[in-house]
Amino acid sequence: MMPERFHELLSELDSVTVWYRLLAVAVAIGLAYVLASRLRARFPGAKVMLGERTQDGVLFPVIALALAELVRQVLDRDGPTPVFRIVMAALVALVVIRVVARVLAVAFPTAAWVRWVERTVSWVAWVGWVLWITGFLPDMLAAMEDVRWSFGKGTMSLRQLLDGLLSVSVVLVLTLWLSSVVEQRLLKNVAGQRDLSGRKIAANTVRVLLLFVGFIVALSSVGIDLSSLAILGSAVGVGIGFGLQKLASNYVSGFVILAERSVRIGDVVRVDGFQGKVTDINTRYTVINDGGREALVPNDTFISSRVENLTSSDERITLNTVIVVGGDSDPDLVARLLVQAAAACPRVLGTPAPTAYLSAFAADGLEFTLSYVIGDLLNGQLNARGEVNIAILRLLREHGVDIPYAQRVVHLENLQPLAAALQAETGAAPAIPAERT
Repeated sequence: MMPERFHELLSELDSVTVWYRLLAVAVAIGLAYVLASRLRARFPGAKVMLGERTQDGVLFPVIALALAELVRQVLDRDGPTPVFRIVMAALVALVVIRVVARVLAVAFPTAAWVRWVERTVSWVAWVGWVLWITGFLPDMLAAMEDVRWSFGKGTMSLRQLLDGLLSVSVVLVLTLWLSSVVEQRLLKNVAGQRDLSGRKIAANTVRVLLLFVGFIVALSSVGIDLSSLAILGSAVGVGIGFGLQKLASNYVSGFVILAERSVRIGDVVRVDGFQGKVTDINTRYTVINDGGREALVPNDTFISSRVENLTSSDERITLNTVIVVGGDSDPDLVARLLVQAAAACPRVLGTPAPTAYLSAFAADGLEFTLSYVIGDLLNGQLNARGEVNIAILRLLREHGVDIPYAQRVVHLENLQPLAAALQAETGAAPAIPAERT
């Protein structure tokens, strides 16, 4: 038996006036698109409300819903006809989909499960829309009310469970939206890396507090007694004490790092043999990038292990280059050429000036050590060292300074007994070299 609302819909589709209403709705949707496009051009940073494209934002279906309601008030003063019930329900479903999709994309920009949640919400919203316009939804909700089960001293129906899940989802989405707006405000117009770390910890704290409050409000809206969470809290405490202590340690360490600013976003650090630039400090791990690779270092490593912060005070660092020249080279000339080569590189600071010393008498020649300081550590060390080395090689070759290769001389002695034994066995006398180089 088909619902009465479905028969009303079919009967109205045969009417001529339905096309006037559809035309009015189309004009309202087109006007909403134009208004959303104009606002998106003026406010490009509103990712949730306006989205990457005009039709992806929340504002477009909201404006379309408002204009469609205005058109309905003009054409259907006695009450909504089935056409407007279809349109209004579709726009509401689109608003829900866009809110969930944009909020999750802003709150979790790199999470792979965001697309899966968006598709799931889209299917649920459009199936609910179909059930609503056809009139099957009230009958389905009544059938879900009859499905009950007991737990403890109470009972719960399938519809109550569905209402609770919807309430929790709405509260959590709104909480994530609010926390993302607060985070964008806090991280906007940051003066420097030090200010960025302070605002980052404030943004993380606000997000955790809002999620906690939203979770409590969602549970209260479902009708769960919050006093019953005492047992759950005790169980969670025991779990943290035994199985989740490492995870809890990383979370606490993340807030400690951000609070004391011993390591800040933008610093160049060396942790466990890995050196790179700190690009992000999350609540559980810190991201370090060496220019081609990324390392996710647990936050408790920065608390319990030795960490070298190469930019804690400034961005200057001393680099050394060791070179061996021929033993008959003029040491004064070599030292002067090394200093000249380093000073000619733009990234090498003039104060303190580069220095070169005869550091050792090596087996293959004279060993010199060149020391120089660069002031832009964040731009890399290897490229600066390579630039200086090329300048050194060019100057030494221009002035005829020899850069010797490693050479070894092996003297072979007392081989006559061995040669006689080999001749007795093979019948041929082997050639005995005097020396081999």
